[in-house]
Amino acid sequence: MPHYENVPFEVPENWEWTTLGEIGTWQSGATPSRLRKDYYGGNIPWLKTGDLNDGLITDIPEFITQKALDETSVKLNPIGSILIAMYGATIGKIGILTFPATTNQACCACSDYKIEQMYLFYFLLANKKVFIAMGGGGAQPNISKEKIAVTFMPLPPLTEQQRIVVEIERWFKLIDAIDQSKADLQTTITQTKSKILDLAIHGKLVPQDPNDEPASELLKRINPKAQITCDNEHNGKLPPNWTFTKIKNVFEINPKTQADDNLDVAFVPMANISDGYRNLFTYDKRKWRSIKSGFTHFQNGDIAVAKISPCLENRKSVVFSSLPNGLGAGTTELHIFRSLGIDVFYALYFFKTNNFINQCVGTFNGVVGQQRIGKAIIENISFPLPPLSEQKRIVCKIEDLFSLINIVDKQLEE
Repeated sequence: MPHYENVPFEVPENWEWTTLGEIGTWQSGATPSRLRKDYYGGNIPWLKTGDLNDGLITDIPEFITQKALDETSVKLNPIGSILIAMYGATIGKIGILTFPATTNQACCACSDYKIEQMYLFYFLLANKKVFIAMGGGGAQPNISKEKIAVTFMPLPPLTEQQRIVVEIERWFKLIDAIDQSKADLQTTITQTKSKILDLAIHGKLVPQDPNDEPASELLKRINPKAQITCDNEHNGKLPPNWTFTKIKNVFEINPKTQADDNLDVAFVPMANISDGYRNLFTYDKRKWRSIKSGFTHFQNGDIAVAKISPCLENRKSVVFSSLPNGLGAGTTELHIFRSLGIDVFYALYFFKTNNFINQCVGTFNGVVGQQRIGKAIIENISFPLPPLSEQKRIVCKIEDLFSLINIVDKQLEE
């Protein structure tokens, strides 16, 4: 093994510095002429860099013929060959063949390596950023097999290579287990929030106060003609002092706005509205004249709920606040609900419940990919109405519980 100067770092005494070119032969592939139909559609796998997955390669979608292999510079790499991408956005992506395969010219392969396979694999994986940096500086980033061949590599004894691989994979399994636990916990967090809202709209989240003004009295003030009922096929029975009503009885739906054309207002596309159980949005400032036609109107205090799938199921809904001049417009894929006297945040949490979403999904119209719920359907969905003071207690309790849950959620993301 030759002695190298200016090596990247010191290694243990029984290790050596070498290069990738010294541990095996690296060769790139080729692309048979696309004009030759007899070169394609055979039974020999032909891999492109997009097929690399930083792991075992078990499937390649394109095939060439034996004629292409015989008549072009494409080469057949044996099982166990380690591949690395050399061009463009895929530089540094790697893979191990689980079957013989050819590659295009953007891919470099090593099949006759003289070291532990997975040690070489993990070395390449760990140095992806190094290879990306090698490819910088040009309009089309790329590296070459020559650059790969002169890349330094610290080489331990074979038995130590094997021990290193075992240790790496032990840690990877632990990391995978932690990631799965985090995913399971995040699922539990989502389920817990859903359960909290379910309890809230059934009167089981906070105690009822017999001194509260009944919801029926609130409803009479808002809409004297509204029907009052205390049970419903979708929700079951309600606590005393609660009532069911229709959404249309407690909201003005999709109201229009009149404003000065030169007024600065908010413009909110769907992408600017948070999903899940959050109440967040951002806006761009526009002149009213530029968005007053062809968009949905809203103002401070209005509730926006996505009417198109899958945004509705993903809980894209929000209470608008702090809008420029109190006004805005946005995507036409929103229904706007203007409260006629109920707590807007209680209403927002209702719109985020599975109860509401499931009633909507069952009545979607339109083709797949463009399914939405119309105003005529949504306005007749049942709305569980507590006394106003209990609505406010429910909102406070939800926000207290969500704040605690969000602390855990934030720690999982860090």
